Amino acid sequence: MARRALKLASLAAATTGVYLYGNKFLDPNDFGVVRVGRAIATTAVITYDYLTSLRSVPYGSEEYDVLKSQVHLRSAERLRELCCANRGTFIKVGQHLGALDYLLPEEYTRTLKVLHSQAPQSTRQEVEQVIREDLGKEIKELFASFEDTPLGAASLAQVHKAVLQDGRTVAVKVQHPKVQAQSSKDILLMEVLLLVVKQIFPDFEFMWLVEEAKKNLPLELDFLNEGRNAEKVAHMLKDFDFLKVPRIYWELSTRRVLLMEFMEGGQVNDRAYMKRNGIDVNEISRNLGKLYSEMIFVNGFVHCDPHPGNVLVKKCPASGKAHIILLDHGLYQVLSESFRMDYCRLWQALIKADMKRVQKYSRRLGAGDLYPLFACMLTARSWESVNRGIDRSPVSASEDVEIRSNAAAYLPQITQLLNNVPRQMLLLLKTNDLLRGIESALHTRASASSFLNMSRCCIRAVSTYQRSKNRSLYRRAQISLTEALSLWQINLYELFLWLKGSRLGNWVVALLSWMHHST
Repeated sequence: MARRALKLASLAAATTGVYLYGNKFLDPNDFGVVRVGRAIATTAVITYDYLTSLRSVPYGSEEYDVLKSQVHLRSAERLRELCCANRGTFIKVGQHLGALDYLLPEEYTRTLKVLHSQAPQSTRQEVEQVIREDLGKEIKELFASFEDTPLGAASLAQVHKAVLQDGRTVAVKVQHPKVQAQSSKDILLMEVLLLVVKQIFPDFEFMWLVEEAKKNLPLELDFLNEGRNAEKVAHMLKDFDFLKVPRIYWELSTRRVLLMEFMEGGQVNDRAYMKRNGIDVNEISRNLGKLYSEMIFVNGFVHCDPHPGNVLVKKCPASGKAHIILLDHGLYQVLSESFRMDYCRLWQALIKADMKRVQKYSRRLGAGDLYPLFACMLTARSWESVNRGIDRSPVSASEDVEIRSNAAAYLPQITQLLNNVPRQMLLLLKTNDLLRGIESALHTRASASSFLNMSRCCIRAVSTYQRSKNRSLYRRAQISLTEALSLWQINLYELFLWLKGSRLGNWVVALLSWMHHST
């Protein structure tokens, strides 16, 4: 009798297990032991590879460099597989690493970039579950139609197109149901593993990555915070008529569900889309630079995830103007006034090639004796170009290769710098690299206009700060006059550059040349 009861219980358990697994209620990734074991195994294999593969090769030799590149690539691929398997927070951190062009070896950034297009998708049942739990109603009660296939899936959430009962077309952002519960455990796991690796490799300094995840992930998981960020930046930059930020529908938004105005367009790095739709890539690049210079230098409130999926472009049929649509407002960096002023003055020094001030403000931002490396990291230019003036010449192919090679050669120094600089700097470096990636795709990188816009914003920001610290009307007037003269000089220089590149400018040059030869 007991044996028969045991058989029935076993059969029932097996049947239930098969049913749950088949219906996606039981996922191996939900078990902490599976996620932890996978992360430990991957870390151990990568560590062992670095310890053994380079041991018998002379440091600095050509063979060493080739072998090191192969180890970087193998390790990056293992890391990518771990992120894809554990999903959620792991993919988010992997995406962050993949965005650090010119700061990490190319093998890592190139391999991890694909995580932007390999994010997991929640099932229809999981989406319904989150909406039911947070809004208290079924999808069919809330929406006249709801597309099953998401418009896009990210590491923390996915977005569906839907139509409300009153006919409004909306974008519905729904958080993956298991991310919230797993995120804090995943971050703790990463912290422990990084501490262990640092014991083996003392030069390995990546704790800043965990610290940033600890601070930013809870904010990104709160969609009400994202909605507030969207409204704040839309109000802050309301004078930029080319910028569009989706409106938030608060009555149907919660910490895990966000309803927004539906907006569509081509990705900002899609030159073919812009050509088909008659959009000027130089105008888009220029306006994107204006947008981010205003956020960073003037307002100190910075959208820190401008990867192409979050920045769309579209030509308005009525006005014929090209609009930039800014999406995904979960990750913002708020810059303190003192940091923002030092950063403004550093960029002014970099643009003017004033090496004394570059050294001074780099040190104030935590770079210490590594200030030349810091300047190269900020500008993604060689030290020779920084000394010559970063606005004097565009990046050449050989210089780009040199910079990427240096990212691997100076990895210990780069990680040391990332540990020493203020935490506010970390997301700005990521943002800079993402923006450079867009410029590279549009073939507009290092244009003079981008540096002129940065200069304008820096001048305005420093002048506003100086006026706020002075009570003397005479001194305030003096600051305003200096500001106006500096902005006028930039406008004059921009006019000169325009004339130089225009047909009229070519005629004037030809006429002057003819007159010179005639005399």
